[in-house]
Amino acid sequence: MEVVRISGLEFSYGDLFSVSADSLSVGGGEVLTLLGPNGSGKTTLLKCINALLKPSSGSIEICGRDILSYTRNELSRAIGYVPQSHTPSFPFSVLDVVLMGRVSYLSIFQQPSKADYRKAEEALSTVGISAMRDRPYTNISGGERQLVLIARAIAQEPKLLLLDEPTAHLDFRNQVTTLETVRRLSRERGIGVVMSLHDPNHALMYSDRIALMKGGMILHKGRPGDVVNEGTIEEVYGIPVEMIDHNGRKFILPRV
Repeated sequence: MEVVRISGLEFSYGDLFSVSADSLSVGGGEVLTLLGPNGSGKTTLLKCINALLKPSSGSIEICGRDILSYTRNELSRAIGYVPQSHTPSFPFSVLDVVLMGRVSYLSIFQQPSKADYRKAEEALSTVGISAMRDRPYTNISGGERQLVLIARAIAQEPKLLLLDEPTAHLDFRNQVTTLETVRRLSRERGIGVVMSLHDPNHALMYSDRIALMKGGMILHKGRPGDVVNEGTIEEVYGIPVEMIDHNGRKFILPRV
C-alpha cells in the first residue's frame, strides 16, 4: 500500500529557490532517503509533505487521500515528524515529551488518559529508552534526544514517518543506533519512512530507495545500487569519488 504519493510538485521561495518533484511514492514498511548536499531542497520537500509549506502546483496524497483534505489533527495522526533539532523552553521529562505525540487524540483541555500514557510508555520501550523516562529532556545527550523524538513520533501511531537529517550532530555510535532504529520500526510496524541524509554510505546501508537531489530537483531515483555510483555522486556533490566493494557491500569514498 502506498503511504505517500507526490505528483508534479512545485514549490518556490519567490525568485530565490524552487523545489520540484515530478513523481515520488513510498509504501508501508519502505524507507526512502532524500540524499544530497546542503541547500539541495531536502528539508523543503519534507515540509511540503508535512503540509508545513504549500506547493504552488501538484498534489500530495497520504494513504490515497489528498493532503489538503486532512484536518491538522488528522494529519498529526497520519504523519510523525522528527525535525533536525528540538530545544524545549522548559525541562520536560522524557516521558512528557513523548506524551506530546498523543496531543492530536485529545480534545481541548482534555488530560491524557491512562491509554495515552500506555502508548507513550510503549513508544519508549519500542525505541529502547524506557530507563530514561523520568530524566529531564534538556539534560540528555543529542543522540538520546533524537531517540526521544522518534519515540514521540511513534506515539502518534503514524502511517508515515518524516525525519530531517536524523544523524546531524550525532557521534558515530548514535548515528548507527538512530538509523537502525528507524529501519527496524519501519519493518516491524509497516511505517513508510522519508528521511533526508548527507552521507551516501548511510543512504546505501539503510534505504530501500534513494532520491538524489541537487538544486531543488530530483536528478536520480531508484534502488540504492542503481542510483548511487561514482558518476551520480560526483554529479550531485561535485567531488571525485570512488566506489569500493567490501564483503559484498558497496561504499563511496573520496578519491585521494
